[in-house]
This record gives sequence, structure tokens and C-alpha cells, in this order.
Amino acid sequence: MKNRSELREIIMKCLYQIFVLKNTNLEYDTSEIIHEQLEVENEFVSTMISGILEHLEDIKIMANQYLVDWKIERLNLVDQSIICIGIYELKYTDTPSIVAINEAIELSKRYSDEAVTKMINGVLDNIYHSEENNG
Repeated sequence: MKNRSELREIIMKCLYQIFVLKNTNLEYDTSEIIHEQLEVENEFVSTMISGILEHLEDIKIMANQYLVDWKIERLNLVDQSIICIGIYELKYTDTPSIVAINEAIELSKRYSDEAVTKMINGVLDNIYHSEENNG
């Protein structure tokens, strides 16, 4: 059984594949993509991916509000996947904010460079603080 951190890595890989297929206008089946990465059905993974895809436009708008001199579309697809996971967990789940931010940062440390990790941290931190102030 995989822990949540490992499952988030699988979510990132699935989102990456979905984003590649979407960008090339190829047909895909989300459940098949998940099954390729994870042999056993996992509700956390399925719920996260379907939620992110359902709210993708809002997530991108939010990311762009907080990205400085960048747009999410300019980030590579791995970084887009990571930032989408972080924003989705902050906005749409009961995951504690500090956990959502830390998990995204850890993924970014493994798959991105330091500048992108700082950028993702800044975006998620700003979203967290704006939510806290508006909450």
C-alpha cells in the first residue's frame, strides 16, 4: 500500500500524461491512465484527478493570478501538474494547508529546479494567505 506522498506522485504522472494527450488532441481514458500507474484502484487518486480536471480552468486562473511574470501555460507539464495538485488540495479538499503546500514542494524538489520550486511555493503560499484573510 502506497502512502499519500507516493500517491500524489502517481497523480502528478497521470496529470502529466493527460496534459500531453490534451495538448495533442488525442483521445484518452482517465481510468486507463490511472490503471497504468496504479494496478489497484485507489479512491484518493481517482478523486483527486477527477476533481483537478473538473476545476482545471479555475485552478489555472488562480495560478495565473499569483504567478509573477509567468503564466501557468508557460510552465512545463510536470510543473503544471504539481501546481494543479497543490491548488486543488488547498481550495477543494480538507487536506491541511501546510500539508498541501509541503507535498507540492516535495514533488517539485524531486522533479523541478530550485527556481520553479520557489515559484510554486510562492503561489501556494499566497493562495493560502489570501484564503485565510478572506476566510
